[in-house]
Amino acid sequence: MQKKIIITIDREVYDALYRVVGKGNISKFLENLARPHVLKEDLISADRAMAADTERESAALAWSNGLMGSIKDAHV
Repeated sequence: MQKKIIITIDREVYDALYRVVGKGNISKFLENLARPHVLKEDLISADRAMAADTERESAALAWSNGLMGSIKDAHV
């Protein structure tokens, strides 16, 4: 079941949402942004999905290792 709410945002933000997301898609876009912050189960599911993405995890590990090397080099 959906509920209707009224929110107030800056005109510049609205115009950018309209341009980027498109007419008729703003509500769903905002819901998708808010969902992981307010529904714990969705956050857990999202974490599991990310962990299962081995290509993404490999890239994240490589980035992390590179970052640690940069920090070590900066302190030498």
